[in-house]
Amino acid sequence: MRTKQAIWSLSTLCLTVLSAQAAGLPDKIGAGEGQLDIIAWPGYIERGDTDKAYNWVTDFEKETGCKVNVKTAATSDEMVSLMAKGGYDLVTASGDASLRLIMGKRVQPINTALIPNWKNVDPRLVKGSWFNVDGKVYGTPYQWGPNLLMYNTKTFPTPPDSWGVVFVKQDLPDGKTNQGRVQAYDGPIYIADAALFVKATQPQLGITDPYQLTEEQYAAVLKVLRDQHGLIHRYWHDTTVQMSDFKNEGVVASSAWPYQANALKGEGQPIATVFPKEGVTGWADTTMLHADAKHMNCAYKWMDHSLKAKVQGDVAAWFGSLPAVAEGCKASTLLGDKGCETNGYNYFDKIVFWKTPVAEGGKFVPYSRWTQDYIAIMGGR
Repeated sequence: MRTKQAIWSLSTLCLTVLSAQAAGLPDKIGAGEGQLDIIAWPGYIERGDTDKAYNWVTDFEKETGCKVNVKTAATSDEMVSLMAKGGYDLVTASGDASLRLIMGKRVQPINTALIPNWKNVDPRLVKGSWFNVDGKVYGTPYQWGPNLLMYNTKTFPTPPDSWGVVFVKQDLPDGKTNQGRVQAYDGPIYIADAALFVKATQPQLGITDPYQLTEEQYAAVLKVLRDQHGLIHRYWHDTTVQMSDFKNEGVVASSAWPYQANALKGEGQPIATVFPKEGVTGWADTTMLHADAKHMNCAYKWMDHSLKAKVQGDVAAWFGSLPAVAEGCKASTLLGDKGCETNGYNYFDKIVFWKTPVAEGGKFVPYSRWTQDYIAIMGGR
């Protein structure tokens, strides 16, 4: 029996290697090239400079000899632009960027057999449509999280249960209007958040996927966003600025990531989050390999390192996100026993994750239109 198992295992390994070779994927990883260049969201690649307790880079550099250089990006569009210019090995792309990078041939598929810690990936993420295309895997899952409704508990003694508080002009529980006191995300993908609201409030339109909108559905969603413009204090993308706005500028409700809410609550601010009845969008970020990566070996070593349970848990603790490796929920003392629960681990099946809208031959409105129209809406047009 043991002999048969050994033969089966060897055969499986051979088939994996042959398949990788046939697909043009690397079949082995050599010594590191001494350097690794990554585009990442702020806070995703920490080496202890901000807080000595949060450091998942130094040990990697010592073990591999690969010096990690990080270029932070504030938006998905910035990440796509930087990848188009080149000069980077990896990017921590969100779902609204990953398909654009794949279709634009800016990233290449990977051989997961060369990433030992791939076996640790949360089964709920392994087949994500935002990085699996035509049977090829374009990267390793990194972190994920929901876009929740963050609110001021003094303004809302009872938690708001609808996104209506940011989309529809109204008086809030404190007797004041919401005009100038709410925010919206600075990114075309926010159209999907409005689409979720329209899906619930205008069911006759028949929206099933907030990322795949017909012309009629799209027009209705844009109307909601144009009406919202007069209410907006700021279209946010900088988490630090948004937190300051809640503390100092009278902002009381907005879409937000768990990161901002956790940080504000940690400062003793009257802040909480809620999962509105219309549902939420969310982000699942993938570490993707540039099509012309110069430091391939270091890149594969980093992707494997990033899937270690403790690394995953530490990143989640720092960013307010959720680990792509389930064991990460228990492997990090920084995250704590309740960290995953606090950040929304049990929301997974209720989240409509970001993905790049695709026209499908003109059936749906393409992402290029989303970009043009949302820029116009933010400008008051």
